[in-house]
Amino acid sequence: MKEVIKQEKSVRIFFLPVILISLLTAIDQFTKFVVQSNFELYESKPVIDGVFAFTYIQNRGMAWGMFQGKIPVFLIFTSIFLILAFRIMYNVVDKKRYAMVKYMLVLLISGAIGNLIDRVKLGYVVDFFSFELIDFPVFNVADIYVVISMVSAMILLLFVYSNEEVDEILKIFGKSNEHEVTKEKEKNIEEE
Repeated sequence: MKEVIKQEKSVRIFFLPVILISLLTAIDQFTKFVVQSNFELYESKPVIDGVFAFTYIQNRGMAWGMFQGKIPVFLIFTSIFLILAFRIMYNVVDKKRYAMVKYMLVLLISGAIGNLIDRVKLGYVVDFFSFELIDFPVFNVADIYVVISMVSAMILLLFVYSNEEVDEILKIFGKSNEHEVTKEKEKNIEEE
């Protein structure tokens, strides 16, 4: 019986997220394919003159070109990240209260996988969204997923989840400020 419940939990937690991750990653890869098929390297096609353009570049580094050509670093970093993200998804977000964490992780994982596919397959990441109005790095759909998920994570941590809920998430990594939380609760009880 316990095994059946565990299997149901795995299906419930992973089925929809895996479908969403696959769909989002496919969208990212499709947009990159379209750009590579229709643009020469460094070719730019303005959408709004002086504001926004599609500009095909090959980013051989991380965000803003850091760690140029360090594919093994990316593979190790992304693999560790994916293991941790799925561990959180499996252990914590089965609760409805953490549904937003699950979808934030879906976006983050999709972005990581989308750019990892490029690095493994091509040796670089295809970037093509270019804001010309400000000096901003050229980016892609996977980068949008990552940024949205990071902003969502900050909002969730700052405004949605209590310290105890954050502590519950951190327990997965073997870290916990439970002792401090317990002390604080005891102090509050004494003050009452």
